[in-house]
Amino acid sequence: MNENPNLHLNQPIKRYMTGLDGLRAISVLAVIAYHLHLRWAEGGLLGVEIFFVLSGYLITDQILYEWRTRNGFFIVRFWIKRMRRLLPAMLFMLTAVALWLLITDFSRLQALEGHFVSSLFYVNNWYLIFHHVSYFESFGPASPIGHLWSLSIEEQFYVIWPLVLLIGLCLAPRRGRLMLYILGCAFVSAIAMAVIYEPGTDPSRVYYGTDTRASAILIGAALAVVWPSWRLSNNVSSSSRTMLDMTGVLGIVMLFILIARTNEYDDSLYRGGFLYLSLITAVVIAVLVHPANRLERLLGCRPLSWIGKRSYSLYIWHYPIIILSSPVVNTDDASYMRMALQVTASFIMAGLSYRYIEEPIRRGTFWTGLQSLRRSGAGSQLGLVVIVIAIILVLASWKTDSPAPDPVPDAPAAVSRDPVQTEQLQCSCSDENHPAENTSHSAEGAGITAIGDSVILDAAPFLEKQLPGMIIDGKVGRQMSQAGAVLDGLREQGKLGHKIIIELGTNGVFNQSQLKSLLASLQDSQQIYLITTRVPRGWQNTVNDNLREIAGEFQNVQLIDWYSASENRDDLFYGDGVHLKPEGAQYYASLLIDAIKQDKTY
Repeated sequence: MNENPNLHLNQPIKRYMTGLDGLRAISVLAVIAYHLHLRWAEGGLLGVEIFFVLSGYLITDQILYEWRTRNGFFIVRFWIKRMRRLLPAMLFMLTAVALWLLITDFSRLQALEGHFVSSLFYVNNWYLIFHHVSYFESFGPASPIGHLWSLSIEEQFYVIWPLVLLIGLCLAPRRGRLMLYILGCAFVSAIAMAVIYEPGTDPSRVYYGTDTRASAILIGAALAVVWPSWRLSNNVSSSSRTMLDMTGVLGIVMLFILIARTNEYDDSLYRGGFLYLSLITAVVIAVLVHPANRLERLLGCRPLSWIGKRSYSLYIWHYPIIILSSPVVNTDDASYMRMALQVTASFIMAGLSYRYIEEPIRRGTFWTGLQSLRRSGAGSQLGLVVIVIAIILVLASWKTDSPAPDPVPDAPAAVSRDPVQTEQLQCSCSDENHPAENTSHSAEGAGITAIGDSVILDAAPFLEKQLPGMIIDGKVGRQMSQAGAVLDGLREQGKLGHKIIIELGTNGVFNQSQLKSLLASLQDSQQIYLITTRVPRGWQNTVNDNLREIAGEFQNVQLIDWYSASENRDDLFYGDGVHLKPEGAQYYASLLIDAIKQDKTY
């Protein structure tokens, strides 16, 4: 009798899937490109979502394999293995960052105490939520460990999910039913994200939350239930193999398109976008874990495999290296030399961590390896490599860094770096406040109204001097979503002029519908001036792109390009790279005044 080719389905075989290393490599490289602020990778943050789906699949696949082959699952052993795999490398990185800050910026280290402690206990994402720390909209130096929120979500999953899955296996032993339960929970998580998210506002709450990000992990887990790697057969027809490969190629292409075209401020991302990406990722994983796929030859090539195996190390090391070696104030174009040094340092540290810490501890050979390292004299070579890394970081910082930035003074016109924690100050300047200047020249600013945030407050004295009689309404931390109410209030008071300057976007992004609605309400205005922003934060490009695009849609709107005018002018800014020194405020005011006076309607 001929051997049944399907008999092997009853004999689970665990194998290493090199194609997944390639997917890991794509994910971590996308995240690195995103943190380097490369315009073609604005959706690089989606790499984290790909990691979540991968983690959900692999962990569930492993649990089900042990459940099947050993008739049970030793959960404590699983937790110990996860801890040995993840914790040592993170401790090494946290120690290195703490020592660096201890030497270079002790006050910054003190301010990050809660970040370090919450990261050690894998609750960093909830710490950031409860302390209202934004991933997207924050001033001052960024936290060099601000990326560890995702590791907290994964570790919370590793602790809770085995218990939940084992209960599910007892209550719903049939795979189809269990998959539906898991998918149901995934869709509940995606719905929670869509409901909690408020369009045009900071999305950090739904971005950090375990409850709102669990959908990706659960989709990967659901795939593992119905598509376990150890039950898939290599005996498929040629047409099925071709279809499998075509599906994988299409999925990978779609991932690249999403990484290139998605923006962290797109409303659609939080209203089904992450779910859509997770489903595409699940399809790609389904192809790559199948033994009949031929994409493994491409994604499993040596460079991608090397990066993929060290993707965890690259993830934890690249961000502190980028943050600690980047200037706070930088109005120049992207420095590709600095980026090259940062990426080089990240790869070297990831390689060292993987070889001398992660793998030895995971295999239980750390101490013996350390002793042999000392006997061979290679320890001095390793120390030399660490010194070289330190030199690279210094060079990366020095390459484009400016002189030590001046601190922002405690004055009403130059506000604190963090708008959330500052007192909201408001300035309304008019000719009534300065009767001494109410001369024949007072008509120059009559009929001109400017609203904005702390940047317009910086320029207010110079604007008022050159255009006496204009109305300036600035408020620290003001967002575009508040502009409508401000203009309505000025209209009721009879202070809304026929020429309106809108300077907003410094404190965060806004969606296009908000600005379009605002401009539509000002159609009767003679002229509206929108000002691009200069803020060294991730939302800068999105804000400016929105301003440029929408300004062209309205006949009575003119764009004043402060972003271009301030390029390569670090000398205009205080230490936060946003607020203006007196000479910067004067230059800013002159740019606005020139635009207004050159207008034919002036």
